[in-house]
Amino acid sequence: MACNHHRLCLSRSFGSSIASLSSPLLPSRLSLCSRTLASTPIRLSSLSVSAACFTWDDVVRISDSQHSSRLSDDLQGFFEKIRVCNRGLEKQSDFLPFVIEDQTVGCIHKGFFDDHLKRFSNVFIFTQDNYHIMLHPVLRTPNARTKAVGDVVKCLGEEVIPGIRKELYPVASSFGAPVFFSLERAAAPYFGIKAYGVHMNGYTERNRQKYLWIGKRSQVKPTYPGMLDHLVAGGLPHGIACKENLMKECEEEAGIPRSISERAISVGAVAYGDIDGYRYKRDVLFCYDLKLPEDFIPENQDGEVESFKCIPVTHVADVIRRTHFFKSNCSLVIIDFLFRHGYIGPDSLGYLELLKSLRSGDCS
Repeated sequence: MACNHHRLCLSRSFGSSIASLSSPLLPSRLSLCSRTLASTPIRLSSLSVSAACFTWDDVVRISDSQHSSRLSDDLQGFFEKIRVCNRGLEKQSDFLPFVIEDQTVGCIHKGFFDDHLKRFSNVFIFTQDNYHIMLHPVLRTPNARTKAVGDVVKCLGEEVIPGIRKELYPVASSFGAPVFFSLERAAAPYFGIKAYGVHMNGYTERNRQKYLWIGKRSQVKPTYPGMLDHLVAGGLPHGIACKENLMKECEEEAGIPRSISERAISVGAVAYGDIDGYRYKRDVLFCYDLKLPEDFIPENQDGEVESFKCIPVTHVADVIRRTHFFKSNCSLVIIDFLFRHGYIGPDSLGYLELLKSLRSGDCS
């Protein structure tokens, strides 16, 4: 493919026409509306170990620290993690609506369009009158759109869109709405489409205390290598239901048989919006809880998880509050777990604001 041309060569069926870090103190009234989330600076917690090279011993040291305060009295670290997932929202005006069949399906940065998409005029069109970006009218079917946009992504390559993994996400105006085409997962934030995932809290009880199974991502993962993660989590590709996808991920990531994973309970969703340069992540994570047998030991099957550890829930909460060891969006799902299982109570200062902020994004 001659990617240096100003027009993309598509298949013959289309024809030729085709985020300065500072104190994480809360706002005076604990307001976490989109403006506050976007404008409040964040900082990394004061640790002697960076998030890139910590060990399980460091995790245990943090969670067992004598400086740990009562969970219900200190929500500041949780608010900080919400802000980490909701950066740059004051820059939404830098993005143009991406519209298909009169439905807004995404947001594309003006600079990204000018620098990378504008030359593919047989695929993308900028409408001066309505001030939005659309696909060329000749691309009438989902298959034609998937092929055309996929060829553009392939042409731009890793230098522009890193992490291409040949996994397709559905492009729709909202969850369950008609799918207009499918898009490479790594490209989703560059087109500002809504992306969905499933995250599961795998927990067990020992001596009347709840423990969470936590995974440490492989050091060779292209994204967030070596960071802490849920026992099971994954994006929601095109053409698979949430529960089915979760059970598939359970087998691949933790060796959980379907006889156990089918007991996972859907408990809601969290949503966030994060702007970083040309990228606009608009993610919704469907949350699940699975109570595991006390003697269950997870075993990774796909090479994406380095190791697992079963940790008391209160200790996991401390690690989230005081470090950046967790992959950022996992913190939101675990904070939601803390609410639902009574670890964060309504007498805590900022309780309602924190609860509301877990769905700061477009939860649709």
